[in-house]
Amino acid sequence: MSEPRLLVPGSCEPERFDEAAEPWSATTRFRPVATAGGVPLMDIVERFGTPAYVVDEADVRRRCRAFRAALPDADIRYAAKAFLCRAMATWIREEGLGLDVCSGGELAIARSVGFPAERIVFHGNAKTPHELAEAVDYGVGRIVVDNLAEVVRLAMLVPPGHRQKVLLRVIPDIEAGACAAIRTGGESQKFGLSIASGDAAAAVARVLRQPELRLAGLHCHLGSQIHTTEPYEQAARVMVEQLAAIRDTYGIVLPELDLGGGMGIAYLESEHGLTPDDYATTVTKAVVERSAALNLPVPRLTVEPGRAISGPAGLTLYRVIAVKRTLTRTFVAVDGGMSDNPRPSLYGARYTARLIGRRSAMAAREVTLVGHHCEAGDVIAESVPLPSDIRPGDVIAVPATGAYHHSMASTYNLTGRPPVIAVAEGAARVVVRREEIDDLLRRDVGL
Repeated sequence: MSEPRLLVPGSCEPERFDEAAEPWSATTRFRPVATAGGVPLMDIVERFGTPAYVVDEADVRRRCRAFRAALPDADIRYAAKAFLCRAMATWIREEGLGLDVCSGGELAIARSVGFPAERIVFHGNAKTPHELAEAVDYGVGRIVVDNLAEVVRLAMLVPPGHRQKVLLRVIPDIEAGACAAIRTGGESQKFGLSIASGDAAAAVARVLRQPELRLAGLHCHLGSQIHTTEPYEQAARVMVEQLAAIRDTYGIVLPELDLGGGMGIAYLESEHGLTPDDYATTVTKAVVERSAALNLPVPRLTVEPGRAISGPAGLTLYRVIAVKRTLTRTFVAVDGGMSDNPRPSLYGARYTARLIGRRSAMAAREVTLVGHHCEAGDVIAESVPLPSDIRPGDVIAVPATGAYHHSMASTYNLTGRPPVIAVAEGAARVVVRREEIDDLLRRDVGL
């Protein structure tokens, strides 16, 4: 099958698709046919149907290695909440990264593939007693304490003769992130222990009184989709100052500093993600300089990229169901929508899209790409250029859907969640199967 040629006024189609071109994955190509991981995307459509998530294994691995190369002396923990399945956990393990989990379910996936417990960090602002018990039982490397009540609750679960390493999540009071819903470093958020209120200091004292716990260091997380290095620099300085304050108060030097994640990626061709090198240069310099100024040994850094590793590796394939033209807009409706991508309705996130499967000589025009759900907010992409002869049956690819799509998918309107298809070296395989109607009915026990 042939591929589209989008003729946008005032521009020409490039001779080749640059492998580094954002927001598509490193192995995505559009000539002579659209492929990812060496697999024709239309073959995936024909074999597995639509909608379908496609994950580029080579891209995931490449991004893991980029973070390791940029921060060779740091611990890199992949933030599982962005996207996790057994295949993803296996890739992360094989690439030598750790895992940041924030639920019993994410921990269960890690355990199912034998992920090394020491390389796991367990997060959460309201971990249940059962989740804490599972984390202690598996022997996870670090548990991040997020509230004062958790200190004693956790200590009671540690077996005699053992000590559980913990980090304290503190609030640096730095606002950063694409929108208010994904900013987590300020005093107005539910996460962390406040420095200003004294809760952070109180938590330090409580942990040090518990012989079952070992305070390894401090943790913070600013938010998500952060495209500049300045907030990270500020956070690094604040956190080093807190380490120095603990030394001055208790005479102990905590060896670890976890600065979280949140590095932004590109969703549109006009955007650029925050690179591991840029992040590493800024953060390392800030930590080293502030530590020197305070006569403090440089702590071992931990960073937790999630979206920055899995986001660009994913794309979603949809089938066009209908094209509707009103006096003011053209709607292109597809067979997925907010159940497989809730980010536009939740955060006002913007996406681009591309027609695959045939060429078009028609000029592009802006359309609104919408889903099939009974909801006015079911919009996938606003003002996206697609050929003017777009029609039912066509296939659309949407890039940068590897993070917070599968993990946040729902069964709204009792729509089954799409499969996840991994591609690598010319082969495609299902790593998460499609959720069928029978799966949904099986959970409904009836009267």
